[in-house]
Amino acid sequence: MESSNSSGNPQELDPNRDGHQISVLERETPSVKPPETQRPSGNPKRKRRNRLILISLLVVGAIASGIFGYRWWRFAHTHQETDDAYVTGDIHPVNARVSGTVTQVLVDDNQIVKRGTLLVKLDPKDYDVSLQQTIASLQAARDQASVAQANIGITKTNAQGLTTQAQGNIDAAAATISTSQAALKEAQAGVPAAQAQLQQVEANVIKAELDYKRYASLYQSGATPKQQLDTATANYNGLVAQRNTASEQVKQAQARVAQAQQNLTNSQAKLASTKGNLQQANASSEQTEVNKRQYKAALSAIAQAQAQVKNAELQLSYTNLTAPTDGQVGNKNVQVGQRVQPGQTLMYIVEQRPWIVANFKETQLGNMHPGQPVEIKVDAFPGRAFLGRVNSLAPASGAKFALLPPDNATGNFTKIVQRVPVKIVFDPQNIRGYESRITPGMSVVVTVKIR
Repeated sequence: MESSNSSGNPQELDPNRDGHQISVLERETPSVKPPETQRPSGNPKRKRRNRLILISLLVVGAIASGIFGYRWWRFAHTHQETDDAYVTGDIHPVNARVSGTVTQVLVDDNQIVKRGTLLVKLDPKDYDVSLQQTIASLQAARDQASVAQANIGITKTNAQGLTTQAQGNIDAAAATISTSQAALKEAQAGVPAAQAQLQQVEANVIKAELDYKRYASLYQSGATPKQQLDTATANYNGLVAQRNTASEQVKQAQARVAQAQQNLTNSQAKLASTKGNLQQANASSEQTEVNKRQYKAALSAIAQAQAQVKNAELQLSYTNLTAPTDGQVGNKNVQVGQRVQPGQTLMYIVEQRPWIVANFKETQLGNMHPGQPVEIKVDAFPGRAFLGRVNSLAPASGAKFALLPPDNATGNFTKIVQRVPVKIVFDPQNIRGYESRITPGMSVVVTVKIR
């Protein structure tokens, strides 16, 4: 009910819950009744509505909490997660294999290179000179081998000729010895005959001399004519001449024996000389064997020189340092003019094929095996989840591979849950475009679906 208030005296009455009418002035004026006499204010419908809303919210919250708890329990029952994981990869050091001065550095920091790309050049002059020396040594060894091979043919031919000649001389000397021996025997046989003939002639001379002397005595006494004396004288003189002839024949027979003996001696000496020539020919044959060994030694020298040439070429090739694999240049610490030594690391090539090493607790590995799917969250890309799979599990815990593995003393044992490294690889299709952005050392969180 509304009433006019144009008079300025508020006379508007509003109904209350008890049906009484209260003026507007009274409604605006706070009540001064004692607290115990005040009546409760508020709408019970609104309270019931608020209570229903609160109950509904509690029920919805309980349902949501139950669903979340169930889903969390189910997730925890079928997944294993760890944040003790990091990205790693193959990092290849580029080391100098020979000493030298850097003349060119052909790559920049963080540059992507292909396998075989020239990275650094060293001064090759010293190694080029060494290569030329080994090539000259190789040519000298080849020349020596050619000379040794030619000597083999020459010595072999000479030895064969000397052997043939010496063998022919030996045969001739042997025949000469046989002839000399026969002549000696013949001469030796002629000496006794000449001596017997001489003895016979001397006996006749003695008889003729006695006859001559007798006839001479008879002639002087006139008992024998001069004719008989002349006959005796002639007979005596003839026998004396025969004696001289027989004596000469003895001397000649003896001379023939001496000559035959000398001829035999000469033949034997010639045979000995010819045998010496044969030995010389045999020595030439041995020299041929020596030349063959020298040729083999020359061939060995050639092989050694060829190995030295290859080594010199290899040393020269080491002055060009190339990328061992596809990847990205990292930690480059070489400059032009720098003197490097063998084994010195000049830079690293990081392959763009990262993988993950996740250190799971040993209690998480009961149902984990290679091939299981993995969700990977890289801290560097918080809005991106990558996919992968378990590749392998380490054969021992990380503590066993430490430089100083922990060894709990007996009597002071504290059980510590160990962590075992697990290798996880990215899905090549899922990581496409991020190969160069996901680098070794980044932190990740991995979740393995074990069921």
